[in-house]
Amino acid sequence: MAERKLAGKKVAILAADMFERVELEEPRQALEDAGATTEVISIHDGEIQGFDHFDPANKVKVDRTVEEVSVDDYDALLIPGGVGNPDQLRGDENAVSFVRAFADAGKPMAVICHGPWMLVESGVVRGKRVTSWPTLETDIRNAGGEWVDEEVVVDGGIVTSRKPDDIPAFNEKMIEEFCEGRHPARTNA
Repeated sequence: MAERKLAGKKVAILAADMFERVELEEPRQALEDAGATTEVISIHDGEIQGFDHFDPANKVKVDRTVEEVSVDDYDALLIPGGVGNPDQLRGDENAVSFVRAFADAGKPMAVICHGPWMLVESGVVRGKRVTSWPTLETDIRNAGGEWVDEEVVVDGGIVTSRKPDDIPAFNEKMIEEFCEGRHPARTNA
């Protein structure tokens, strides 16, 4: 049996339609294997459609909408990628505020692939060293972040990775940071 390092921790998974299936499912499984309770939070109720790159894949049940939750309900946040997922989320002020609230509270976040668009939109990336899918480099730099091309990057409790191939390293660092818990709250608000 896997070590239950995250027993008693509750993790929000913020996602919308067009999430990259493997970037939600594999980190979620790693979190649950480590003892965490996870909830899928979205901008609408029902189910959200996953994708394997450009091909429709599994649907995932939404546990709660972003309007129904508070940062106080969770210990950490996971944001999967997929091109359409963060693009929809960043257009929803409740979702953007939810991410900003995690940073303001110093709670750890794990964000992969195109997910860092939510860090850009919420103002969280300023002053942070992050990685992402390569096409986000300009957005991250323009938002005041330092973009690097590395498998996994951790800065102030925020774990970022580039793509599905990085998931093993991403999961390892995510669990490590989520175990550490709160970090100093952001000061670049």
